Amino acid sequence: MDAKTDDAGLNLSLWRQALGAVPEEVWTRTDLRTLVLADNDLTEISERVGDLRDLRMLDLGHNRLREIPARLGELEGLSDFLYLHDNQLATLPPTLRRLKRLRYLNISENAFEALPEAVTEMSNLIELRVTDNRLIDLPPSISRLTRLRELHVRNNRLVTLPTAIGAMAELRQIDLRGNPVAALPDSLRELPRLEKLDLRWVTSLEPPRWFADLEVRGCAIYL
Repeated sequence: MDAKTDDAGLNLSLWRQALGAVPEEVWTRTDLRTLVLADNDLTEISERVGDLRDLRMLDLGHNRLREIPARLGELEGLSDFLYLHDNQLATLPPTLRRLKRLRYLNISENAFEALPEAVTEMSNLIELRVTDNRLIDLPPSISRLTRLRELHVRNNRLVTLPTAIGAMAELRQIDLRGNPVAALPDSLRELPRLEKLDLRWVTSLEPPRWFADLEVRGCAIYL
């Protein structure tokens, strides 16, 4: 095992080590601040991950995970990044709603047909990536993410967005590329900080007249 740690020993990277399973000794490292387990053909993560209470960043991307242990929700200090992309996830445990400090979440390239409700309660999120899934809609409860600045939902099955998105006043970027979008709610025009609305590879949308209002305010719209 070719582990890489920083001088203080608080950041552990086991990226692309062909582990197959996480060594038990990793779960004893309760002082860790960051842990990278990406690209290791992992099929499961021990519930002992909940013991790593000092973690601020966790990378479980590029594995073969079908589920995430409920105890991951005990990592309430997780504040920087949680990478779960490129796995086989269709759901997330409700306990993840406790990750109130998390600022960046990537659950792209999985099998989600619906955005997990727990995600909508991660109230400190600034960036959310759910690209390359099977979402057919976004729940109105996404408007709880009042600090969100970037919403990336490229390559899903979305035909519209919820009207409630107009309450997400911090949104700067919305990436809807590759979705079969047929209509967009008028509430989008009310977003005061929107800088980029990306609709490339969308062939089903007749651009509404209020796009011109957004562009006058400085929002770049890509069609």
